[in-house]
Amino acid sequence: MAGMTEAPSTSDQNELVGAYCDAKPFTASAQGHDFTFYPAGADRLQALIDHIDSARDTLEIFYYMFQADGAGRQVLAALVRAAQRGVKLHLIIDDFGTDAPDEFFRPIIEAGGRFHTFSPDWNVRYLIRNHQKFVIADGQRVLTGGFNVSDHYFASPADNGWCDLGVMISGEVVGKFHEWFVLLEAWVASHHRQFRAIRAMVREWDPGTGPVQLLLGGPTKLTSAWARAVKRDLARGERLDLVMAYFSPPGAMRRLIAMIARKGQTRLIMAGKSDNTATIGASRSLYSKLLRAGAEIYEFQPCKLHMKMLVVDDITYFGSANFDMRSIRLNLELMVRVEDAGIAAKMRELVDHMQANSEAITPELHRRRKGLFNRIRWRLGWFLVSVIDYTVTRRLNLGA
Repeated sequence: MAGMTEAPSTSDQNELVGAYCDAKPFTASAQGHDFTFYPAGADRLQALIDHIDSARDTLEIFYYMFQADGAGRQVLAALVRAAQRGVKLHLIIDDFGTDAPDEFFRPIIEAGGRFHTFSPDWNVRYLIRNHQKFVIADGQRVLTGGFNVSDHYFASPADNGWCDLGVMISGEVVGKFHEWFVLLEAWVASHHRQFRAIRAMVREWDPGTGPVQLLLGGPTKLTSAWARAVKRDLARGERLDLVMAYFSPPGAMRRLIAMIARKGQTRLIMAGKSDNTATIGASRSLYSKLLRAGAEIYEFQPCKLHMKMLVVDDITYFGSANFDMRSIRLNLELMVRVEDAGIAAKMRELVDHMQANSEAITPELHRRRKGLFNRIRWRLGWFLVSVIDYTVTRRLNLGA
């Protein structure tokens, strides 16, 4: 197992922040699909606008967050242009995640497009968040990942923008995205947006059996479909590389990660910065057992981390889902699963780039941090993040 480097000093960490540059876009073809990965915010924004501008027939769009800021106005303008040139366009946003008023989106309707909000009936509204993000153009190409439409997701590391990942895909799996969007369209058009209808949609979803799959998660009684797939892959895995903004998984997941660390290699890149410091504390509350099992843990330093990606042996997952209780058991999430050694190797190169700009969490460093006061804060953060909600912990500002 590779040894961990000495933790950098505060001055070294500041140097990491100042010197860091996001990785350039990179492409790969695998399993009958073409992929382009966008680790940098500016590249993601340009790819999104180009993607919309290139559409000739249809645009099917879902975003958890679509804000009325500079980036939001740029994307809105591109959508209006598309509708004006005759593209059949439908934008759905999550009502909880988006602060922009409906009036902000009126130009889309005036140009001939359609606009809806995802909002369940009031009595269960709080329970369901549709956390997904994707844009399908002409039924041929989809741009997906963890990023929302907001300035924060396209800003540079120097401006403390979110470090995230966007992925453009063409190939058979785009048809599965379209199938899912059609189901969402029918649900938002219904007069009775019922909880059990969403549960049925997620429960009955067929991701297919090929090497590239669209996996969904949602408010089901059992662990979500994407999480079940990850658990199966972890149970067989020999090597794990994970980059995760919010990390507070249930015990069964943690045990599988520790198992890989004991028999092979486990490398975890966690957030060193966030808009919600309780999520950092929640992750730190779980470090001790993982470190004892031999896991390598790093905290990303240059800017806030929002990426959701993991590689188990030759299998890569990316999409909207965090490794936490809400994403695993409650939110509507999507993750793309790609079984291909070439894609896995490229994604590990991205992890290498991020590790070089992260602080190594050695057992010694973790012990120094783990005083009584911090342990209390971390456990409280874990409880609030895992059991209550992110929005509560943001207001409390518990620190990490």
